[in-house]
Amino acid sequence: MKGATVTRADLCEAVHEQVGLTRQDCAELVERVLELMCQALERGEQVKLSGFGVFQVRSKRARMGRNPKTGEPAAIEPRRVIGFRASQVMKARVDQALSR
Repeated sequence: MKGATVTRADLCEAVHEQVGLTRQDCAELVERVLELMCQALERGEQVKLSGFGVFQVRSKRARMGRNPKTGEPAAIEPRRVIGFRASQVMKARVDQALSR
């Protein structure tokens, strides 16, 4: 994988090189995994990947904010957002890799 951003195509290529499936099968596999993760989050479930982290849907309450252009108060509706919390293993790996 190259560059500062890992794309779906990069993931597919890595699976192709390491597993040996066809590029088409790898693309379908990556798409299916991502689709299953999205479906779980849509149902409000956590997606827990051991050694990687947890994706979860959180509810944010309504609050007052400000329009950045005018400074006028603006109501922000309640909403649901996706959060990610990295596992301790992932945090340690990233910290070690970036401290070299």
